[in-house]
Amino acid sequence: MPERCSGKVALVTGRGSGIGKATALVFAQQGAKVIVSDVSVDCGKEAISLIRNTARQATFIKTDITQTVEIENLICKTVEPYGQLDYAFNNGHSRRPVPDR
Repeated sequence: MPERCSGKVALVTGRGSGIGKATALVFAQQGAKVIVSDVSVDCGKEAISLIRNTARQATFIKTDITQTVEIENLICKTVEPYGQLDYAFNNGHSRRPVPDR
């Protein structure tokens, strides 16, 4: 079966565990180079370790998605080495309360 994401770059934000980790693993299984982003270094490193154990390419970038400058840094660090970003699974969420409107 051909890999659907071969030669593609996938960014998965928010949680190197749960849905985020599962999504990152699927992208990797389908041939994508995967960037995992999380505020938790331990969760992120665990996710990329699982991906690398399947002989796939993965990178972890610690990012607090509530900080604009960190999001900009994440995108730059994703695009610089690969020259592209093909998929973005925006799974991250802010723990900040939503203001009343």
